[in-house]
Amino acid sequence: MKVRSQEYTQRLERLKALKARGIDPYPNDFRPSATCAGCVEKYGGLAADALEKTDDPVSVAGRLMIKRDFGKASFGHIQDSTGRIQAYFKKDALGEDGFSLFREIDAGDVIGVEGKPFRTKTGELTIEVKTLRLLSKGLSPLPEKWHGLKDVEARYRQRYLDLMVNPQVRDVFLKRTEIIRLVREFLAARGFIEVETPMMHHVAGGAAAKPFTTHHNALGMDLFLRIAPELYLKRLVIGGFERVFEINKNFRNEGTSTRHNPEFTMLEFYQAYATYEDLMSLTEELVTSIVNKIHSTLRIEYQGQTIDFTPPWQRITVKDAVLKYGPAGEEIFKDRDKALAFLKGLLPKVPDGLSHGKIILEIFEKCAEPKLTGPTFVTHYPIEVSPLSRRSALDPSLADRFELLIAGSEIANAFSELNDPIDQMERFREQVMERAKGDEEAHPMDEDFVRALEYAMPPTAGEGIGIDRLVMLLTDSPSIRDVILFPLLKEEK
Repeated sequence: MKVRSQEYTQRLERLKALKARGIDPYPNDFRPSATCAGCVEKYGGLAADALEKTDDPVSVAGRLMIKRDFGKASFGHIQDSTGRIQAYFKKDALGEDGFSLFREIDAGDVIGVEGKPFRTKTGELTIEVKTLRLLSKGLSPLPEKWHGLKDVEARYRQRYLDLMVNPQVRDVFLKRTEIIRLVREFLAARGFIEVETPMMHHVAGGAAAKPFTTHHNALGMDLFLRIAPELYLKRLVIGGFERVFEINKNFRNEGTSTRHNPEFTMLEFYQAYATYEDLMSLTEELVTSIVNKIHSTLRIEYQGQTIDFTPPWQRITVKDAVLKYGPAGEEIFKDRDKALAFLKGLLPKVPDGLSHGKIILEIFEKCAEPKLTGPTFVTHYPIEVSPLSRRSALDPSLADRFELLIAGSEIANAFSELNDPIDQMERFREQVMERAKGDEEAHPMDEDFVRALEYAMPPTAGEGIGIDRLVMLLTDSPSIRDVILFPLLKEEK
């Protein structure tokens, strides 16, 4: 059982005393007339003498963050969702009962105040409180040294405290909301419609990943939390929705890191009569517009490095990137054994049975990916690692596909979609064989999707953008946990 602190016990006693005096410590009848930011906007530009002539009473509600007691007068800072404002608590203004109530209030309590704005001798806009209400009594004290807290995991576990006392953390999540809003507006303005597709799938498909499994009792069948909405969104394109997008959660049963969380947010969109090259242009326009609106510049700082989003962005093939950034030679692209030998020199352990294409991808991710700092479209991935994408007309061993890499991290993945049902069935069969060899991330057979393709899907291009990673970039956040309100953590012991 958790041992309570002495301060918790003292606050509990104050709570009991308030109830004994007939004071409800958790009422729900106070309605503020303004926000803290609204007060600053309305009165912040007025001089002290102009405020003296103001007769308008103002009422605000929020958390008492700081309480400085000077006997018959005290100051405090009230914080709501918009910011903070100082309040002045004086016995002469509050009266005996009101000031007595103030004595029972602690930092961290939620209060409502009504009073008149004025300026202190130091010039700070302040509300002289005439009426005070306790709206919610806090029993646990605010952390005194939260800003210097070294236990980062504690911030993630108690995000409510993190948001409460760290304004910069709140700013990150406000920017996240703004980024998602801008994405929606951008796509809607270009004729895309927003849809919702199932979170629980009969077949886990649309990406190379290990799914979470669950069971539906009434239907007596196993289901999978979706790893990607791709195959359902393509079904909608087949049905006639030629431009669709979805922003929602994906779930992948994999490890956690600064770039991976098992539950994450993905934007996926599909456009009929378009190619992956069209989506490169669209993505460049989308991201630069968001960067400019969030930062008012296309040059931003991310973890100590300057990233310039000014178009046009670099475009490079997987092969050229490996040759440019790694010590490999042309022979690894022609000879699987030589590619495997080269990979074994890079990794301490190489999985058995990797196809030539997967070996090339591993080499690329090890040698080239970390060195791509500025926005870079990497194109022409091996077809073996692109089971849902269209083959290149120039080289059938490659896919019409790109990944957008920024600061060494994959931000987007896109390709011209495979719409040949016979080819798709063959690719699924190859994936089934890979699964039989032990590759848990290989695609399973999805006969219903192939059946949908048999009704003819228009030539289409599709893309997925990791919202969390995009937010990381635009808020200078080093970890994906910094941009997810409640990241997955191990249970507390």
